[in-house]
Amino acid sequence: MKIMILALLPAACLTGCTPRIEVAAPKEPITINMNVKIEHEIHIKVDKDVEALLKARSDLF
Repeated sequence: MKIMILALLPAACLTGCTPRIEVAAPKEPITINMNVKIEHEIHIKVDKDVEALLKARSDLF
């Protein structure tokens, strides 16, 4: 009887060491801080004839 108890004792101890995984929602909300600075420049190259036309006819734009 004592041999049987001694044989089962290590098995009983090992079953108490099984890993446990728990998934829980965070207590605080998740915040995403996006500081984005967007800059752009547009460069237009025109022929001298078109440039002269735009200066002469400033009412086009």
